[in-house]
Amino acid sequence: MILPLITVPDPILRQKARPVKKVSKRIKTLAQDMLETMYAADGVGLAAPQVGVSERVIVLDVGQGPLVLINPQIVSKSGQDRDVEGCLSIPERRAYITRAAKVKVTALNLDGKKIELEGEGILARALQHEIEHLDGILFIDHLSKEGDES
Repeated sequence: MILPLITVPDPILRQKARPVKKVSKRIKTLAQDMLETMYAADGVGLAAPQVGVSERVIVLDVGQGPLVLINPQIVSKSGQDRDVEGCLSIPERRAYITRAAKVKVTALNLDGKKIELEGEGILARALQHEIEHLDGILFIDHLSKEGDES
């Protein structure tokens, strides 16, 4: 089911999302609905707060197939990469953002098993962007530090 996208200035986008205690049927359905919503909106990533659910769930597909990460955490970062980003919750706004070039993330998968994932390029950028959503941070928050928009 395609869910309505939450956009700024909705306060849920600024809340720290709650950890998922158990990978239940409800969480699995949420993840599937989030993937459908992301694809319908032509996005590459989506965090649960963007569909009005303050829980630590993200979905991604940067062209290598869908990923669902529950309670994701960045455990290491390296390098720097600067590129243009946009966000489904901030329509029609794009800006150059500097992020880590590589990240290592731990999370639970849909089976409730702990996984580790390494990403670089667009995957690293999407992971950082979506995980920040879970902490109430939006990509535009980086603009005051960097100063330029496209």
